[in-house]
Amino acid sequence: MMVSTFLMFNGDCEEAIRFYEKAFGVKATNVMRYSEAPPSADFKAPAGTENYIMYSQLKLGGTPIMLGDTTPDWKTSFGSGMSITITLDSPEKVKTLFNALKEGGKITMEPQETFWSKLFGSLEDRFGVSWMISVE
Repeated sequence: MMVSTFLMFNGDCEEAIRFYEKAFGVKATNVMRYSEAPPSADFKAPAGTENYIMYSQLKLGGTPIMLGDTTPDWKTSFGSGMSITITLDSPEKVKTLFNALKEGGKITMEPQETFWSKLFGSLEDRFGVSWMISVE
């Protein structure tokens, strides 16, 4: 079994992709826009969404994270109770990634030593995605 994460955005997925590419130092792959979808009688992209991202993928440490935009008739929010957890091998890497992701976001716990980690911090980025970042 493989479990993956698919983050759905409300028309700002392309901006999120650029933000995460910079923060994680990776490049998105398989980027497909609604306008590039094969013709289908079952699905027609709503007017104005042709340039929305239907599908893209980032590999974070070998783990795929998929990203795409919803259509205007199906708004989404990330809600509470879910976080993407990133475990790194040094406090310096935790600080670097935390500082990149916090830009325009909301810090829920400044990076600090805890009983379970030499350094742990949590935040909600500017897109509403919750992250927990720590040293293994």
